[in-house]
Parts: sequence; C-alpha cells; structure tokens
Amino acid sequence: MNPIYITIGMLTLSNMFMTFAWYGHLKYLNNKTWIVAALVSWGIALFEYLLQVPANRIGYEVATAGQLKIIQEVLSLSIFIPFSLLILKEPFKMDYIWAGLCLLGAVFFMFRDKIFN
Repeated sequence: MNPIYITIGMLTLSNMFMTFAWYGHLKYLNNKTWIVAALVSWGIALFEYLLQVPANRIGYEVATAGQLKIIQEVLSLSIFIPFSLLILKEPFKMDYIWAGLCLLGAVFFMFRDKIFN
C-alpha cells in the first residue's frame, strides 16, 4: 500500500484521539478538577502519539515535513468540526467554511510541485 495512504489513515486516527484529548474533557469531565481532566487527556494523548509518530515517519518517505503538517491540519479541522457540532453541540459557523477554504489554499501551495510536475 502507498505510504501516503497509510500515513493519512494513521493521522486520521491520531487526530480523533487528539480531538478527544484536547476537547472531550469539556463535555465529559466538566465537573472534575482541571488536573483530573489533564491527566485523563494525557492518557488519551498517548494513543495519539503512538499513531502520529510512526505515521509521520512513514509519510516522510514520500512527503516533506511541511506537506505532512498540512495533511494533519486538514484532518484536524475535518475531525474537529463534526466533533464540535455532534459532541459539544456547538452551532455551525460559516467560519468553518472560510477556515476550510484557507486550508485548501495551503494544500495547493504545499503540494503544487506534485500537482504540476
């Protein structure tokens, strides 16, 4: 299988863990002290790193560090928006669309050498 597909799959899972580590405590641990929330979040983040580090090592075989970062940012926003809407019950904002369009521009600039070569 192509390393970039493996990387994207692993980074997707990594971002799911990251989103829960960073924001899940706002809903699920809001009645606990911050230190409890931090410790639980660190435990969740361990699984993020167990996926993210090998994903970037695999991806670095076929992509630059900048390209890997942009992939991660696109995945992060793609996972955060549904999390925000479905789990945190926050309202949809057009700012999500504008942020997504900015990321599409970032994708274009980081991958244009691969697109036009």
